[in-house]
Amino acid sequence: MHFGMTGWIHIRGEKTAYTNYYKKMKDSDVEAWPPKFCKFHLTTDENPAAEVAFTDPRRFARVRLIDCPGPEIRKHRPLSDNGPDPVVDADVFTEAYLRSQMRRRHVPVKALLLDQATISGVGNWVADETLYQARVHPEQYCDALDDEQAATLYRCVRYVCQTAVDLLGDSDRFPDHWLFNHRWGKGKGSAAKLPSGERLAFLTVGGRTSCYAPAVQKKTGGDGVAKTKSAKAARGTSQDDSEDDGGGGGGGGGGGGGDDDNDDDDGDDKPIDPPPRKKKRAKTDEPTKAAPEVSTARRRSARLRKS
Repeated sequence: MHFGMTGWIHIRGEKTAYTNYYKKMKDSDVEAWPPKFCKFHLTTDENPAAEVAFTDPRRFARVRLIDCPGPEIRKHRPLSDNGPDPVVDADVFTEAYLRSQMRRRHVPVKALLLDQATISGVGNWVADETLYQARVHPEQYCDALDDEQAATLYRCVRYVCQTAVDLLGDSDRFPDHWLFNHRWGKGKGSAAKLPSGERLAFLTVGGRTSCYAPAVQKKTGGDGVAKTKSAKAARGTSQDDSEDDGGGGGGGGGGGGGDDDNDDDDGDDKPIDPPPRKKKRAKTDEPTKAAPEVSTARRRSARLRKS
């Protein structure tokens, strides 16, 4: 069972969902059974019977029935295609394992973290949180990180995943300094900044919107030194400084919060002259026609008679 973004298991008579789930519901919906957006409903044969329902408002979740003992479930596809889980498979997901995966790939580190065949259980916000805690730019190529950065990234993956599991995924209990608590202010002015004043920006990496703090998450060379602005200028406009999330607008306003002080444009106050208008060809009443050729056969014969 894969919950997707909004999937959840409900047990009748028990509040199994996270706190925010019930805050958004009407009192009548909380007591309703089967619950709203129910996709399937199970009732046990025991007495009294237990009732379980699976809900998914956005319908991204997936359910597959497999006939096998519980401990062997991960030996079957599609779970067998997944990489190690940072929490459940801590003995497999080691720093050495992560380093080996980073060295054999040449992709943005955000894309590597989202690859379920490499690491399972890391979704979009978990990857962004990990990179923020590790102070790594989402577009940084994974094979360009030095040993210290790789070690920090590993610790942050474990920290973010373990903390989320320990808190049962209840975002109301996530640490205040986490990016998660402030990333949803995209396009809402002051909400697009961290309490420390760090501005948030958005860009698209691996087809997913990435939230990051440009002031502390900078692209670096292989030696861990941040690339200078002149280096960016040498290769043209960089996506590092773009606040467009590639999703059709909104990301730019959210990332910058309307702060023009951080714009890269020097801004010349002189008005820009419009381009010259193209000259139009004068219209004529009738198109010019080529003069008809005059036959010279008669003149030629007259000359022959004279000779």
